[in-house]
Amino acid sequence: QVLAWGLRGLRGAVREPRLELQWGEQSLWTPPIEDIAANPNFPSNAFVLTLALPEEERFVPPIRLRLWHRAGAERRLLLGQASVRGLRRCHLPHSSCPLPRPGCPLPHPCPIPGGHQGYLSPPAPAPHQDEEDEEEEEEEDEEERDWWSKFYASMEDKDPQCPRGTNGDRLKIYGCELEEVPEFEGLQDFCQTFPLYKPGRVPLPGQDPEPVGDFKGLFRIYPVPEEPGASPPPRCFQRLPPSKPQECLVRVYIVRAFDLSPRDVTGLSDPYVRVSLGKRTLGQRDQYVPNTLEPVFGRMFELTATIPLEKDLRVTVMDHDKVPPDQEIGSTTIDLEDRLLSHCRAHCGLPALYRTWVPSVCPQGKVQMWVDIFPTSLGPPGPPVNIDPRKAEGYELRCVVWNVRDTDLGDINLLGQRMSDIYVSGWLDGLPEQRQQTDIHYRSQDGNGAFNWRFVFPFEFLAAKKLCAIRRKEHVWSLDETLLKVPPKLILQVWDNDKFKADDLLGILELELTRLCRPAPSARLCWASPQDLPWFSRPWFSRPWFSVPWFSVPWFSVPWCRAPVLARSPLNLFRRRRARGWWPCTMQEDGGQRLSGKLELTLELLTAREAEERPAGKGREEPNKHPTLPEPRRPKSSFLWLQSPLSLVRHGIHWRYFLWSGLALAAFLLLLVLHSFF
Repeated sequence: QVLAWGLRGLRGAVREPRLELQWGEQSLWTPPIEDIAANPNFPSNAFVLTLALPEEERFVPPIRLRLWHRAGAERRLLLGQASVRGLRRCHLPHSSCPLPRPGCPLPHPCPIPGGHQGYLSPPAPAPHQDEEDEEEEEEEDEEERDWWSKFYASMEDKDPQCPRGTNGDRLKIYGCELEEVPEFEGLQDFCQTFPLYKPGRVPLPGQDPEPVGDFKGLFRIYPVPEEPGASPPPRCFQRLPPSKPQECLVRVYIVRAFDLSPRDVTGLSDPYVRVSLGKRTLGQRDQYVPNTLEPVFGRMFELTATIPLEKDLRVTVMDHDKVPPDQEIGSTTIDLEDRLLSHCRAHCGLPALYRTWVPSVCPQGKVQMWVDIFPTSLGPPGPPVNIDPRKAEGYELRCVVWNVRDTDLGDINLLGQRMSDIYVSGWLDGLPEQRQQTDIHYRSQDGNGAFNWRFVFPFEFLAAKKLCAIRRKEHVWSLDETLLKVPPKLILQVWDNDKFKADDLLGILELELTRLCRPAPSARLCWASPQDLPWFSRPWFSRPWFSVPWFSVPWFSVPWCRAPVLARSPLNLFRRRRARGWWPCTMQEDGGQRLSGKLELTLELLTAREAEERPAGKGREEPNKHPTLPEPRRPKSSFLWLQSPLSLVRHGIHWRYFLWSGLALAAFLLLLVLHSFF
């Protein structure tokens, strides 16, 4: 059986083309196409040939195709020809079944809840979590579960930091063109494409000459029963779609590109996308992504087309230049007719099949995208999928530094006493220009300092990816800002201020806001690791074998016998919004970290709108509220000796030691005088 669907890609003035098919000693002619510009499909599509073939495939003759067109009243001209070999895949068993009608729903439809269009795979089983993690998962904002969350959840090896809901939809993503996926049969299960070449120009191995056109068709070979009276097998091509051109709405979703070739002297590019179908071209050059070889486009283009008259969709990635013309980075062409006629096409309402991905290969990179085709005869489709790139939301982190405890004493004063002039500096990772520091607690002789100082850090945050979005120009000559994505991390450092040399670093504290280690309620329970805890606060002290009756008596139930906070899971400040307590500072020493101080902090996270409604100044500046910070209580000896030398005499010298020394000297002199007289 032969399915002669139509002719494609014929150039020039072609009149009433028809195809001659010759196989062995038999041949057939298709009816001519009256107006190929209006409908390039044959008026009749299904044909039958009965002939004897050898059983061994190597002896099976090839199918010869010849394309003719009318050059005069009684004269026809040969335009192109082809030879079809390797017909093994065309063989069908005795009990062959007719092909399913393209566009018909497959069995067992499963509608998507909430009216969401698409084929989505069933949700993955939820992993085991403790009660606290389940409570935090229930508090997750639904806005974070956007389309990009489903996308990155499906790209398991691409974005491990992306939140993966236990009941979220999953997408099926292929790492190659759909034509290369074996289960899709090259998207030519309905009809295949056979290129036709000029007569006398047979393509040589390794060469790819330009064809004069393409034949769209399919062959099916099956044995005829030899027993007399046996019923013939059911024929194929009984239920065919209409051969007339179809008006379709085409939605092209361009997700992202990667491995692009650089076009600028900086080794990067400013890519943007153009989509062409028929005579229409969409895509504006000012919508480019600056300074990247892996742009995230998140663009949807909507076009109307008459298929198969306008079947070749061309996607081009361009490099934006300040002075046109722009350079082409790469392009790819997608046959929309194959996707419309294939039974592997998208059908809304069935699981795990919709949004079949088209990672189309460009000569200079790859584009990750998909195409939806909606025949207008089926009615208007639903709204398009929103794949707009994630926009960072404005946040403000307020960090109040209350006290410092047990820091190192880095200096020795004129009287030989160890001391430090302590201050704290802080900034968000990736934003060193926002670095702020407290005032100085002078002449701390016990490693303690009081500040009551507020840091204010505005930043932009991508909630679904849990990353901060930072835009900056990498070079002085850069014309566009580059988007950087870094984890939200607060860095605090404790320093010893020196007037005549570089300041000494006393301790570092790094706090990741999405996985914030829980603070200790007091400085005594704040330690860098469980090994640093007192023996009565270590994790093994709270194990079940300590639950004996005499451990429950009132005199033994003291607060310091509880399990340490270090054993608890971290918290997400973007959900918790506020945390207060003590965190340990560490220093790298001898290949490891040691505890070098403790910081009492209050961390509060507000949205940009909340920050405007509840303003607060830096340090203790106005508006000094939310909360109001009083002046710190510091000992009288905390001052800068260069500004108050008399105060140094008063508070810097321990007069009681001089008093006792003077009394002892006077007693010694008195004894010496008495000894000289007596």
